[in-house]
Amino acid sequence: MAINLQKGQKVNLTKSYKSISKLLIGLGWDINSYDGNFEFDLDTSIFMIGQNDKVMKDSDFIFYGNLKHDSDSVEHMGDNRTGEGDGDDEVIKIDLTKVPSEIKKIVFTTTIYDAVERNQNFGQISNAFIRIVDATSNTELLKYNLGEDFSIETALVVGEIYRYDNDWKFAAIGSGYSGGLKMLCQVYGVDV
Repeated sequence: MAINLQKGQKVNLTKSYKSISKLLIGLGWDINSYDGNFEFDLDTSIFMIGQNDKVMKDSDFIFYGNLKHDSDSVEHMGDNRTGEGDGDDEVIKIDLTKVPSEIKKIVFTTTIYDAVERNQNFGQISNAFIRIVDATSNTELLKYNLGEDFSIETALVVGEIYRYDNDWKFAAIGSGYSGGLKMLCQVYGVDV
């Protein structure tokens, strides 16, 4: 049975799941009632971070315009432009055995495409979650439901997988920001 996490909780993936190496990271959400003329297009992005909490090169930023890391360790399975339906809206494959040693953290974020122009924010989103699945057995290991009301935010740092000593851990972050993807790129050192 999957572990349900709260904001701020951490789980040692290496110690809890001894033989874990290939993961599926699923992110999902629902749209609340919305009177605007635009569709909601949420985008999952991944920042592969080095020792200084920044990407080491722009290709360490995985998103709808760069779906696969050059190490083959992280692959975004594509942009879901509507978020309709149950289950995962966007999925990322991770092979922990292929993550370059200089990568210390893999950060999972979600932003709203053209949020300011469309007058959209995460307060109009509900049932947002991130879950980690063992890709080999297709077993859900962890799930974090973001229960907060992000009334003005246009970017979320949902969670992160990080190295601690020789282990991989997951942290449920759930922090919202204004400024969308551009702001996250600036925070994590991607040249925009």
